[in-house]
Amino acid sequence: MPALVPTDYVGCVMWLGLNETRAAGLGNRAVEALDMRFSGPVGESRRGLTRASCSRVVSQYPRGTEIRNTRQICLMSAEELAQISAEMGVDALDPALLGVSVLLEGIPDFTHIPPSSRLVNGALSLTVDMENRPCHLPAKGIEAAMPGKGGLFKAAAKGRRGVTGWVEREGVLKLGDELRLHVPGQRAWHR
Repeated sequence: MPALVPTDYVGCVMWLGLNETRAAGLGNRAVEALDMRFSGPVGESRRGLTRASCSRVVSQYPRGTEIRNTRQICLMSAEELAQISAEMGVDALDPALLGVSVLLEGIPDFTHIPPSSRLVNGALSLTVDMENRPCHLPAKGIEAAMPGKGGLFKAAAKGRRGVTGWVEREGVLKLGDELRLHVPGQRAWHR
């Protein structure tokens, strides 16, 4: 019995981004395709099979501990990006300012798809780690592009920032490609 169940939800790749030098900032440049390897997109500054732990996992590890890199890519929903923009009072936010790797259209409530879900097409598979919590890092780039708006991002993005993930099956992802959502076949966890 399969552990992951294909759904009828398909996301279309609307935008792809690459950050070659994280020291230069969070922003990504738009690209036509991403060559996805097990270590992440080729040329991406956040790629690697491992990474140093950060503030997101201090309850599990001391900061700087070498851990599996489950944050190779940042995936966002075009629909949620539009909601963030509207709440901030701007016509549109450039996904390049947010460190987005893959912007998808067509999967509702995208930020809350279950961890361990897969986004699959015939060429590759991406595994969802968890919700990408909004932070202050995009504010600087937004502020430079839209004076007076950078400080509004974190609150507007709460529950809409997308998910982080990693490459499970290598392949090339291109603009216009479609990724089908596969979710774990389990009941919701109740605490």
